[in-house]
Amino acid sequence: MSPILAILVVAFFLYCVTTSASDPDPIQDFCIPNPKFGSIKTAHLGSLPCKNSSEATTDDFVFSGMKGAGNFCDTGLAVISVNPALFPGINTLGMSFVRADLKVGGYNPPHFHPRATEIAYVVQGSVYAGFVDSTNRVFARVIEQGEVIVFPRGLLHFLMNVGDKPATIFGSFNSQNPGLQKIPTAIFGSGIHEELLEKAFGLSPKQIRVMRRRFNPKSKG
Repeated sequence: MSPILAILVVAFFLYCVTTSASDPDPIQDFCIPNPKFGSIKTAHLGSLPCKNSSEATTDDFVFSGMKGAGNFCDTGLAVISVNPALFPGINTLGMSFVRADLKVGGYNPPHFHPRATEIAYVVQGSVYAGFVDSTNRVFARVIEQGEVIVFPRGLLHFLMNVGDKPATIFGSFNSQNPGLQKIPTAIFGSGIHEELLEKAFGLSPKQIRVMRRRFNPKSKG
């Protein structure tokens, strides 16, 4: 292979890696998915044909579904995740957002988003929030109303309401499909071999079965 050709191959590879590492840049002002081509509830949100821009309306760019809290789970957390499936106006714009409400003592367990950095703004309440970097260093503190914290892409992070009243957080992602991996569920609810979990965490078979029942209700262990 000639030196020039080798350079071109390497340059092309680097270009592909760079461009596939985040949402692609839009090639038009906006792209409202055309419902005539099927439901927009798909993993490939950016691949749907757009409506003619002349058919777009102001309502396509307004979302009213975050006025109140969502449904609370057993951790005291309620989440409303907003992506192009719910809000067509943000399709191809490389963003999505979330409303999270925490009851007193409620928490969002350690998790990460493989495809996005998150900015979280505390609308009300006092929230212990932070993340862990790749050297296992913890960056965490109590975030008060009006403060903002950033969670770098792919790093484990967490939230817990440490105040005496409910807390509300608005989060924004720099991807329309940030992804979500909850650590406890990934470990104990995914079907990883029991022997490996015993060795990795120093737990007995009985303790492993308890954790599996908690994070994977379908488990019969």
